[in-house]
Amino acid sequence: MPANLPPDAPALVLAVPGKAGDVATEVAAVIMLDNPEIDLRIVSLGDGGADLITEFSSISGERSGGGPSAVVVPLVTGPHPRVLRAVRDAVTQSEAAVKITEPLGPHPLLAEALHIRLSEAGLARADRMRLFNVTSPVDGIIVATAGGDEAARGADATAVLLAARLTLPVVPAALDGVPTVRDAAERLRKIGANRLAVAPYVIGPEADGDRIAAAAESIEAGCSAPLGAHEAVARMVCVRYGATLGGLPDFDDLAE
Repeated sequence: MPANLPPDAPALVLAVPGKAGDVATEVAAVIMLDNPEIDLRIVSLGDGGADLITEFSSISGERSGGGPSAVVVPLVTGPHPRVLRAVRDAVTQSEAAVKITEPLGPHPLLAEALHIRLSEAGLARADRMRLFNVTSPVDGIIVATAGGDEAARGADATAVLLAARLTLPVVPAALDGVPTVRDAAERLRKIGANRLAVAPYVIGPEADGDRIAAAAESIEAGCSAPLGAHEAVARMVCVRYGATLGGLPDFDDLAE
């Protein structure tokens, strides 16, 4: 996020799958803590995008001049066809000057957050200084995401990043597509990994918590919490928003 936003900076619209509940509110609060001057709005996609159209019209009516009136950041970790289609349709129907960013991942920050969530659940241990794995009570990890087959393919890069941190085999799966969590478990067991854990690569609103727990239980695996309002999620929202303003260094380079 730029240190000083211009007075005509576009609004930041968090497009939330389903209902905009506590997680989205907490993410917004973290963002606002360091960026109190930003015009941040949370919009639910639970109605298929109607609220987003209304919000775009409201923002456009409040603003004048050139440039985009809003930047929409979908609150998802990777490709999610239903969510992204709803956002694009709302932009088209509203005819507002709006930019849509990429999903929040993949990114090393999100892989680090997954590692932390696993550690909090007792499913990984970490060097407190470098946050890399020291020893682990499991020998295989499934990165489970939401958004169907495309989301599972998009999670592959994050699986690689997490595997590098944990020095364990990590494979992606979809909670609502293929490969399924069971498919991923069979793949890991074929290479000798039998003590498994599921790392939900979701923020929260885009996936049903009971479904995640049931998927982990069905393969007798441990399960960490979703990313939720982890600081890495808020930082990635800022990265995606800030990149649309132009003239910024590449955050991927800065993070290395």
